Amino acid sequence: MGIGVKEIAFVGYPVTDLERARDFYGRVLGLECILDHPIDDRLRWIEFAVGDSAIAISNVWSPSGLSGPGAALEVADLDTAVAQLKAEGVQFRTEILSSPSCRFVGIADPDGNDLTLHQHQSAPEF
Repeated sequence: MGIGVKEIAFVGYPVTDLERARDFYGRVLGLECILDHPIDDRLRWIEFAVGDSAIAISNVWSPSGLSGPGAALEVADLDTAVAQLKAEGVQFRTEILSSPSCRFVGIADPDGNDLTLHQHQSAPEF
C-alpha cells in the first residue's frame, strides 16, 4: 500500500550557528547554496544542493517539535499520507505546517526517530 513516497526531499540538521554552518557546507564541503530563506528576524532556513536532493540547515527545530536531524520524504499527497498514517497509529510530532514553498508534518518511527513528510507547493503566479 504505502503513502506515495517519491524521493528524499532533503535531510535537515538543526544548527546553533548558521553562519558557521553555512561556511562549512558551502565553502568547506563545496556545496552550492540553493536557498537562504529568512523566516523572521532571527530564524533562517538554508539549503544546499546534493544531486537531486538537498541538505538543509536551520535554527527552527526547537519550536517545530522535532528534536534533531532527519530526512524529509517527498510525498505525492500530504493529506492522504497523513490520513493513512493516523489510521496506522503513527505518532505525529507536529500538525501539518505550511510555508510559501511547501507543506509538511513531523512524525516519529517506532523507535522515536524523527521523519518529515513533505509536499512541494507550486509557486503562486502573478
